[in-house]
Amino acid sequence: MKHYPPIGEAPGKKGRVEAMFDAIAPRYDLLNRVLSFGIDRLWRRQAIAMLRPERPRRILDVATGTADLAIEALRLGPEEVVGVDLSAEMLRYGRRKLAARGLEGRIRLEQADSEQLPFPDAAFDAATVAFGVRNFENLEAGLSEIRRTLRPGGALVVLEFSRPRRFPVKQAYAFYSRRVLPRIGGAISRDDGAYRYLPESVAAFPDGEDFLARMQACGFADTRVRALTFGIASLYFGRA
Repeated sequence: MKHYPPIGEAPGKKGRVEAMFDAIAPRYDLLNRVLSFGIDRLWRRQAIAMLRPERPRRILDVATGTADLAIEALRLGPEEVVGVDLSAEMLRYGRRKLAARGLEGRIRLEQADSEQLPFPDAAFDAATVAFGVRNFENLEAGLSEIRRTLRPGGALVVLEFSRPRRFPVKQAYAFYSRRVLPRIGGAISRDDGAYRYLPESVAAFPDGEDFLARMQACGFADTRVRALTFGIASLYFGRA
């Protein structure tokens, strides 16, 4: 019997997150494109565009998955991009993607826990997280650890799902996420539990101003949020 991650922050969550993403890794990229109707690519481009004024030389991508955002970060012309993730299988598919595109020398992927990053203080100019912070076992521990690895004044950009508030998007999104998404996700991934977890974890996540407050509690300044696609996703910015 499969055991899926507890919703929200809870002890033992990271092990179950790792196992869940190991299981869905073979079809993860396809599912992203299908379930978001391809909009996830636009969201990632917007996340990286938010970093353009920073001109970062070294970028850390936390919860990199199959390295989609790390690849997008190359548009900024950095000296180095490092992607980390709990899931060895997600990283394996990410490395295959890098090899197919001839990018092995430009992006380095490592298995690591967001709450115990294997990097020295102030090692990076910028950090990114796409659709990963709601899977942290301890949100503030993960954010604090990311801040530790950023140089003073370094930037963090977080892309995460959020809950639309306005009619009729709120109602349409609720129907899609609860009724349609788990069925399509389960049919393609053969793991319906993972795609029941997704909308439940979005519903439990402290989005908008609540997430900015979490960032501020971890020492981030100049925080701001921008809603994307009627509030289905949001971009968060903070400075170490």
